[in-house]
Amino acid sequence: MAEQVSIEDITMTNEELDKLAYTKKRYLTPKEIAAYVLVNFGQKNLSQFVDAFKEFFMIQFLRLNTTAYANINLFASIYDALDDTISGLIIDRTRTRWGRIKPFFILPLPLWVIGGYMMFTAPDINFNGKVIWAAVAIVIYGLGMSYFGAWGLMIYNITPNTDERDNLITVTKFFELFGTWIPSLVPILVTLLPKINNNISMRDVYSGFARFMLILSAGFAIFGCFNMRERVPLMSREEMKETSVLESLKNIITNRPLIAVILANFFNSFKAVGGSSESYFWLNNTGSLMNQTICGLFTGIPNYIMVPLAAKMVKKWGARATSIIAGLFGFVAYMTLFFIGYHPFGQNFADHRILNLIWVIFGLTICGLPNKILNVSGQIVTAEALDYMEWKHGLRNEALVTTVQGYFGKLATSVTGWLSGMVLTWINYIPLTDSIGNAIPQTDPKMLNGIWAVFCILPALARGLYGICFILYPIHGKVQQQMIVELADKRAERIAEQEAINHSAKSE
Repeated sequence: MAEQVSIEDITMTNEELDKLAYTKKRYLTPKEIAAYVLVNFGQKNLSQFVDAFKEFFMIQFLRLNTTAYANINLFASIYDALDDTISGLIIDRTRTRWGRIKPFFILPLPLWVIGGYMMFTAPDINFNGKVIWAAVAIVIYGLGMSYFGAWGLMIYNITPNTDERDNLITVTKFFELFGTWIPSLVPILVTLLPKINNNISMRDVYSGFARFMLILSAGFAIFGCFNMRERVPLMSREEMKETSVLESLKNIITNRPLIAVILANFFNSFKAVGGSSESYFWLNNTGSLMNQTICGLFTGIPNYIMVPLAAKMVKKWGARATSIIAGLFGFVAYMTLFFIGYHPFGQNFADHRILNLIWVIFGLTICGLPNKILNVSGQIVTAEALDYMEWKHGLRNEALVTTVQGYFGKLATSVTGWLSGMVLTWINYIPLTDSIGNAIPQTDPKMLNGIWAVFCILPALARGLYGICFILYPIHGKVQQQMIVELADKRAERIAEQEAINHSAKSE
């Protein structure tokens, strides 16, 4: 005899399907996707430019000594950590007619534009004045970015559809690849333009390019503000007041997936020390900054394949396993490159310049294969960790989460920023310039070996520790499936409650 199904059972089934349908609906328009991609494009490339050339510009052209630069970075990082506490709380509790996040696309813009302008300007003042100038520039830029960083939370609020969110992350990371060509033009321009026109110095090229990047990023930020929406339902202002800051922090600290992400990002930050030495490596170890651009033309090509591959890896194995595999691969690749060296053909790089350059390009291409995979999977695991917190505790404190992440990030930045300057002190690096102020290479073998070690070993350790951290990450398998279903139910209930309140208000 067939089992009878009651009307109530059918009704409940339909209700559950409706709740799940809320998370499967398509929300994003092409214009909105373009807006998000462009804001990300501008910011990632501005950050890439600043990270790659700020230290080199301030030491080589502003003429800070390496110890002063290290101490300024340490001071700025401590200040940023204190400021992040305030900015995180303000952003989380912001509720306006334009949304929680969108106001921060515009309000902090003047700060990071002015700070960025100052960082790549070298006024003719005394040494103490230069230290103050650099410190003010870095602090103002960091303060602006602390609040503008709220735009990065848009990916967690722009759509409740996790598949749509993951697809947007993948599309965004793919279009980032085209922007990496923009900062890579700098070494070509600083090499060629001063030779073409004696009135243009290397310093002028860096300064002019910084202005261009700031204007481009600011324009995209304004465009994004007026063309994106926030859709994930949030706690009301009253509910936020009922949840204490200490309770919110406790929920974050006990969020195991988030702790794994924070630790992974903390260790991965140490790759920046290797990145900050890049200009020194190409100038001194290979003899020309232009080799940096030549290398970039080739090392970036596999990324156009790796981004779509990252999406497939995440779908097949999950973001956790993808992060572990990519991190450990990066460790092995960088350490192999270090032990083989940058001039395996001959006693020094100049003996067989072309063969050695080909080898370095090939080695860095292999080392860079995990980069975009980690960019995609890293943002997905962060989004999953925020979903986990909402699933467990019913709230999304993204900005406060960002603040906690920021503490670890600033701690890592403090160490890496200090190390970036101090490693140059330890290897006795002295910037050399010609009669018109253009940079020329060093030739001391010990100094060159020191630059090479920094260039390879710290990125290797950063990648390896990043991958190991995700062994602690619990969102996979049955736990992940349970979270998706139950979270859909909670969000649907919140929307229904809000609609009932709005309907009641209209009736009155």
